[in-house]
Amino acid sequence: MSGRADSRDPKLRFISLGAGVQSTAMALMAARGKIGPMPDCAIFADTGWEPRGVYGHLEWLRSELPYPVLVVSAGNIRSDTISRSNTTGQRFAAIPWYTVSPTGKRGMGRRQCTNEYKLRPIQRRVVELMGGRVRGGAEAWIGISADEVARMKPSRVRYILNRFPLIDLWLSRRDCLAWLGDHGYPEPPRSACIGCPFRSDAEWRALSLSEFADAVEVDHAIRRQPGAQHEQYAHSSRKPLSLVDLSTAEERGQFNLFLEECEGMCGV
Repeated sequence: MSGRADSRDPKLRFISLGAGVQSTAMALMAARGKIGPMPDCAIFADTGWEPRGVYGHLEWLRSELPYPVLVVSAGNIRSDTISRSNTTGQRFAAIPWYTVSPTGKRGMGRRQCTNEYKLRPIQRRVVELMGGRVRGGAEAWIGISADEVARMKPSRVRYILNRFPLIDLWLSRRDCLAWLGDHGYPEPPRSACIGCPFRSDAEWRALSLSEFADAVEVDHAIRRQPGAQHEQYAHSSRKPLSLVDLSTAEERGQFNLFLEECEGMCGV
């Protein structure tokens, strides 16, 4: 555990629900009493640009849990991306696109999407649920597993204490998948925005045709927006997404041992 809020008797106990493998397993474990005490609710922050499968999984999960699943939003990240703004209305993108400068230097934009579209709307709802008073604090259950210990981070606000139940039980992502399968639950989809630059090639391929076409459209729109000093790309190759070779390693006769992962908490 980490943070400053008092976890002995929190005013509110909630699951930060990403609707991915780990947070789904954690939510269902809590429902079955494997993790306790029972949380007051789960909170899902909707960026407005999740794949259709994530929204379907979220609705299914709502029907399985004995406590409410609340959905919060700070706006539509796709629309904000096209207009080159963020949740504060400032004129810059929140998504960390891959970049190429006029001199050919490669880089990556500043990552603000998790904080602006995930953490802040959850924090606002937590304060509302506590009646506008943060005294007593809240306990947030974060679905980070034992194979992701490096991703553990303290809460960014004093009134929320982060707890990591899967790490307390020393369960890996594979353990979570096995537990879900053993109890007859479906494997959750990868929870990430359709155009998330942290997608692996396998995850780009997993998008539906319409979702991939949507990502291609946004990738084209961000290429060189007014006032930008560099070109932006959704794919790590820094090529237009429509031109990227997304064939499998076997099809290319080689093996890619390293997959890029989002280091935030959006997909857990």
